[in-house]
Amino acid sequence: MRWGMVINLVKCTRCHACIAACRIEHFLPLGMTWPRLIAWETNVPGEELTTLPVRCNQCKEAPCVEVCPAEATKKRPDGIVYVDNNICVGCRYCVVACPYQNRTFLSRDKDPGFFPGYQRTRFEKAGRKLYPHIAGTTEKCNFCMERIDAGMAKGLIPGKDREATPACVNTCQARALTFGDLDDPASEVSQLIKERNGFQLHPEYGTEPSVYYIDGKIGNAPSNTAPREAQTAAHMQHLSTMEARARQIFGKK
Repeated sequence: MRWGMVINLVKCTRCHACIAACRIEHFLPLGMTWPRLIAWETNVPGEELTTLPVRCNQCKEAPCVEVCPAEATKKRPDGIVYVDNNICVGCRYCVVACPYQNRTFLSRDKDPGFFPGYQRTRFEKAGRKLYPHIAGTTEKCNFCMERIDAGMAKGLIPGKDREATPACVNTCQARALTFGDLDDPASEVSQLIKERNGFQLHPEYGTEPSVYYIDGKIGNAPSNTAPREAQTAAHMQHLSTMEARARQIFGKK
């Protein structure tokens, strides 16, 4: 068994719902974003904008696991790579080793609160109890392994039953994200990869990512172009920019 994800570049509407769902599911601090939506202009300046949804690739040959001196970054038998923040010493070797730049070091200045200078919101207070984040450690996407484990304990199937499926997959209204077992040739993810010529990011690295993409070529396909109404700077900003905007609104440092 090896859990994996397939992202359909045609279906993705660049709505950021997956990013918001992850933030809510894991009570992420303001400066922390696990999945991201990367945007850049094509060869026609000012006319088109190409986007790419990314998150930790849960690599089969994960370099982050190999370099961690504290053995805080681990890979489970089901292929999920995660960080044990109770062991992490904050050396950031894994951040440097990740060729996809999908890890973030949680420094104290990345958790100023949703409204810097004011009291924590009830959401933030609840998160500190339900899903505490430790400053001075590294974090990343873990395929919502808590949901997977809890769901499977109830006899549910990840990718089919919502309670056992990653939050981003459940939230995607365009159904651009598909989750399942890559080792099962009959699974939906395996079939999509086979039938739609699924590809991984930078296969030349030899990391064997568990995240595949279908229906589009990165950076050079009309089907991978953001809709005209989405081509605004405000739409494409990451949620992490909320801190700066909050400071502008409330005038707090």
